[in-house]
Amino acid sequence: MAGLRAVVFDVGNVLYGWDIGCLYRKLIDDPARLAHILTRVITPEWHFQHDAGRPFAETSAELIARFPDHEELIRLYAPRWLETISGPVPGMLDLVEHLAARGVPLYAITNFSAEFWPRFRQTAPIFDLFEDIIVSGAEQLVKPDPAIYRLALQRFNLAPGEALFIDDRTENIRAGEANGFPGHLFSGAARLRTRLEAEGLL
Repeated sequence: MAGLRAVVFDVGNVLYGWDIGCLYRKLIDDPARLAHILTRVITPEWHFQHDAGRPFAETSAELIARFPDHEELIRLYAPRWLETISGPVPGMLDLVEHLAARGVPLYAITNFSAEFWPRFRQTAPIFDLFEDIIVSGAEQLVKPDPAIYRLALQRFNLAPGEALFIDDRTENIRAGEANGFPGHLFSGAARLRTRLEAEGLL
């Protein structure tokens, strides 16, 4: 195994917060109705189909067929999707900038819709510092599928063990560790900084 020389980030809830409720709390005043929408209708599980490569035109049509009373709210999801981003995770963009200033190669593997990614990317110039980003929806591979990690090693020109992989989901970390990426389960910028310092990356 090679020594660590690069960092691979997840995006959602590691670099930027993501919460469907950020959008729908603006649109629904009634707490009970909001809870119903977020737990039964427009859910993360439904959204994750986009991360796997399914187009919103298909997923929304299916959801409207199941919940015709909520058609208007469902149709708003794609055009207002950027409002599900709550903003940068505290301390993380500074950490990325410090790594880049030290010359550490930066990459990302993100479960993200190929439709929504370009709009989000335009709002996030921090990714100008990244050498490459694998977007699951474009590849039709999602974490924790081992194939996405094998693709990352190839695309990023990394040997197993050369990059620290940072993600907020245990199953993604375990899969990464099994496929060449030492992992760090993200729980905040302070703990990550300590890990990066311990590994000699900061």
